[in-house]
Amino acid sequence: MKPTLQTVADAVGVSRSTVSNAYSRPDQLSPALREKIHEAARRLGYPGPDPTARSLRRGRVGAIGVLFTSALSYAFTDPYAVQFLRGIAETAERYGSGLLLVPLSESEEEAGIQAVRNAAVDGFCVYCVPAWHGALDVTRSRGLPTVAAERPAGAEPDTMYVGIDEAAAARTVGSHLARLGHRRVAVVSDFLVAQRRTGPVSVADPAEIRYDVTRERLRGFAEGLAEGGVGWQDLLLCSAGANSRADGAGAAAYALDRADRPTAVLAVTDLLALGVLDALAARGLRPGRDVSVTGFDDIPEAAAAGLTTIRQPAVEKGAIAGRLLLDPPEDPAARQVLLPTDLVVRASTGPVERK
Repeated sequence: MKPTLQTVADAVGVSRSTVSNAYSRPDQLSPALREKIHEAARRLGYPGPDPTARSLRRGRVGAIGVLFTSALSYAFTDPYAVQFLRGIAETAERYGSGLLLVPLSESEEEAGIQAVRNAAVDGFCVYCVPAWHGALDVTRSRGLPTVAAERPAGAEPDTMYVGIDEAAAARTVGSHLARLGHRRVAVVSDFLVAQRRTGPVSVADPAEIRYDVTRERLRGFAEGLAEGGVGWQDLLLCSAGANSRADGAGAAAYALDRADRPTAVLAVTDLLALGVLDALAARGLRPGRDVSVTGFDDIPEAAAAGLTTIRQPAVEKGAIAGRLLLDPPEDPAARQVLLPTDLVVRASTGPVERK
């Protein structure tokens, strides 16, 4: 027979609750009694209380589920994601919790829905998931605490989130380039169209973009550039298949090889912007002189590359997301957090050269 809690209790001559306390509340027992119980458990081959059953009794699993629409490797290779996860992990550690990473496939939505339905977690952090993904309906139906890592469009008063004003931050980038005299402008972005492909695309209006963050950043870019007379239809939109340096370079190639080459390229992330810089280097073009380049996020590699970008506090964002889940403030208003951003101007942008 498989040894049980009662088997150990009988061997030691104590109650079931005393054996249980040796595992769950060791401070309630003397060191000698604890050791006697553990020694009997080892001798009998008893592994300890079942962690799943114990979690159900406590009503707490001890893990946060982090949802994101990408491959699992994205969490470990994207510099911004790494910083965000570091922040949420540091908070989870302080509260004695762990992280469960749940990648959601866009092409196999049902598999992602099932993963969220079966996830043994105390709450969800929604990181980089489009609002229309079916997995979000599951998080709501499960009734677990959920925090978004961006400000959702049309957020309800009870929606927990920590984010930035994406459009306002992007507007400062557009204004910066408008003041520098840039009128021929390209934008490099992932999540621009439903089809994940690299190349120029046509989008009649920012409202057509289904991804909240992409839409708000492009809307902000356009509003800032409008100060220099650049309209939405004047922008050259280049889709990147994924948020990667290689895809950024590939998307930028379509803009840089045109006869009417843009004088500035705005990227919606630093990783894509670094790819744009790679494409410039391959063509012998100078950033900030021949073509200005901007990014977004201020990942560690941005400073070394001299990239003008928007700085947002990724580690702090992750830490706050964790606190909202594990120790939500009583005031509902304090459960919606907007963090500050800054335009960091470096050598990758400069005035249009007069010829």
